[in-house]
Amino acid sequence: MPDPNPLGPGDGGDDPFRGIPFFGDLARMLGGPGGGFRWDAVRHLALQVATEGRSEPNPDPLERIQLEQLVRVAELQVGATTGLATSTTGQPLAIEPVTRATWVHQSADAYRPLFEALAASIAADPAAPGATGPDDPFGAGAEDPMSAMLGSLMGAMAPMLLSMTAGSMLGHLAMRSFGQYDLPVPRPAGDRLMIVTANLATFGDAWSLPRDDLLLWVCLHEVAHHAVLGVAHVRATLDALLREYAAGFSPDPRALEDRLGSLSIDPGDPQSLIRAQEAIGDPEILLGAIRSDAQRALLPRLEALVSVVVGYVDHVMDTVGEQLIASYGMLTEALRRRRVETDPSDRFVERLLGVELTQAAYARGEAFITGVVERAGAEGLERLWADERSLPTPAEVDAPGLWLARIDL
Repeated sequence: MPDPNPLGPGDGGDDPFRGIPFFGDLARMLGGPGGGFRWDAVRHLALQVATEGRSEPNPDPLERIQLEQLVRVAELQVGATTGLATSTTGQPLAIEPVTRATWVHQSADAYRPLFEALAASIAADPAAPGATGPDDPFGAGAEDPMSAMLGSLMGAMAPMLLSMTAGSMLGHLAMRSFGQYDLPVPRPAGDRLMIVTANLATFGDAWSLPRDDLLLWVCLHEVAHHAVLGVAHVRATLDALLREYAAGFSPDPRALEDRLGSLSIDPGDPQSLIRAQEAIGDPEILLGAIRSDAQRALLPRLEALVSVVVGYVDHVMDTVGEQLIASYGMLTEALRRRRVETDPSDRFVERLLGVELTQAAYARGEAFITGVVERAGAEGLERLWADERSLPTPAEVDAPGLWLARIDL
């Protein structure tokens, strides 16, 4: 009697990865099929990616002393320029040089709620992968064994791939980040900053940048972000928008089925299984996460606020840095080029979180800030973070005169 499993015989029970070694190995690494989104697996994978499986040297204690001196300068300058509190407790900011592994450990809590919201949206959606009915030709109840396998595979792979995506994202961010605000995502309450000095050293050497100036530039960047995101209503608004966006994805249960169906998979053909493995390697296909109507309605507000935050930080840094750092122009050219020259995997993660930091996003924020200063001076700009009502709407970001007119009413 022929085996009903299209991938061959075996004692796999309900395991959808039976007969597919690559998928089975991946499932075991991330906690097994059907285990849902696993944050411990995310953290483990992030550490492996960040450290490349090697131990890291501890930061030089002298770097801590230097950073503590530089962050005091940054606090004074940012506070004087913005009028904002640079700490949430009223105490001086703490700053420490960290390894990539430490960056992962300290950053995981900031990103965990966003990915858990995304995982919940995929799992709860009645159209999610694997949530098919007996009349669905691609569902687990279909008579075609291959279709049944695909339906089961979709249900098991979505949370597993999300774990892999989140872990890979955190790991790659740890390899790339200089501090904790390379993406403007609010951090858990506190006044401790961190600098990944190994990443800074690698970048500075590649561009022949003055080390002390580079450290001060990054301190200004981190303190300016911390001051803005430390404003209670700004933090709360951005955090709510990010979580709502992450929770709003509408999965496309046909994405993987269509991709694999077009490959004409033959379980007896190794090349056929290799092509299937490559298809699985595309997170956009496997997650099938597509923007819902609710997200499309929310995204303009999120993009507007993010653009204004990064545009304001750039303005503060230009105001302070040009007077404080001799090589500011050279540093800024290199660092601002770097931030928009990201690879496709970085862009995918930014789209998942709703914070796609393209050159257009930075230019939009810069144009708004410049428009306000030209019309109302620094005094007008100080009103930007006064209260929640003062946050500009998407239309006002593109027409700063409208924003000034509204807050003057």
